[in-house]
Amino acid sequence: MSFNYNKVFIAGNLTRDINIRQMPNGTVIGEFGIASNRKFKGADGQTREEATFVDVTCFGKTAELVEKYLKKGSGCFVEGRLKLDQWNDKETQQKRTKLCVIADNIQFTGGMNDGGGGGGNNNVGQRGPSQPSASASVSDSDEPPF
Repeated sequence: MSFNYNKVFIAGNLTRDINIRQMPNGTVIGEFGIASNRKFKGADGQTREEATFVDVTCFGKTAELVEKYLKKGSGCFVEGRLKLDQWNDKETQQKRTKLCVIADNIQFTGGMNDGGGGGGNNNVGQRGPSQPSASASVSDSDEPPF
């Protein structure tokens, strides 16, 4: 029996503003980066911090809401799946790969947490009175088949 499960949860801060584009069929695609930090004690007993940088792709209404409410440094919680992209580099003809997250659900956490990796000042992305507190969700029908 084979068991496959592809689910990712990551919380962090946007490393750049979302880049929005539209496919010929009208589907909106948004791409942004997120930095998630982890604190731990090293073998020498010193507290260390490690940042992990992840590219995120979202579609439809989710992409539009991220563009409207989140900016570089804003905090969010992403639920989605991993996708491996493969291509040949145009200059070197080397095979390249990149692992990214395809977002199913994004929750706005309202600004940078302590030690956030997104840059900017601490007021960037703070939830204002007009910003929704609910998460933005994307349905399977909004997502292209790739």
